[in-house]
Amino acid sequence: MYEPKHIVTSESEIRTVIPGTFERQVHKVIDHVDDNVRVWIERSPFLTMATVSADGAVDVSPKGDPAGFVKVLDRQTLAIPDRPGNHRFDSFLNILETGHIGLMFMVPNRREVVRVNGTAQIVRDEDLRSQLAVEGKVPDFVVIVHVAEAFYHCGKAVIRSGLWEPEKAVSTDGLPTYGFALKAHGSLETPLEEIERLTQNNEKNRLYDE
Repeated sequence: MYEPKHIVTSESEIRTVIPGTFERQVHKVIDHVDDNVRVWIERSPFLTMATVSADGAVDVSPKGDPAGFVKVLDRQTLAIPDRPGNHRFDSFLNILETGHIGLMFMVPNRREVVRVNGTAQIVRDEDLRSQLAVEGKVPDFVVIVHVAEAFYHCGKAVIRSGLWEPEKAVSTDGLPTYGFALKAHGSLETPLEEIERLTQNNEKNRLYDE
């Protein structure tokens, strides 16, 4: 196990290495969803959702649907439908414990991202759930996000990664399949062929069905 030799323990140590803060970065954070943030969210087909438990354990979960799947209810409120998943409910359990949430919205072929931080609740309002149906499938739950911070984040990370540049993508040859990883990590006795069949069926036929 790696043992670090020089651990940073204060903000002053950070500022000594990289002094100052760009004024535009300090003032770019707003406490609501304005038109600039709204239009980005409405074009986003993918986000990451970070939550934290009462004991400080952090979870980050991907969420994706056709662009506009997150509904802007008003300047302070977003609605995120919950789709069929692994039934672990990591995000839900964390929201129940602390309510803290952080979101990062991505739009394909745009280098920047939009970040939203705030608090969350899990609701089952029937009218809202109906508005968030896809292919006739109404979500069982909706995550309501109460916005405390919203801001655009520069595109340096996406530029460095070459995320939207297929010619820079590394080869996927040799990567374990999802089924292979499930069997290995879970020490499952189920034959790999059966696990692969189930995972492929889930991805092809059960995107909106349990």
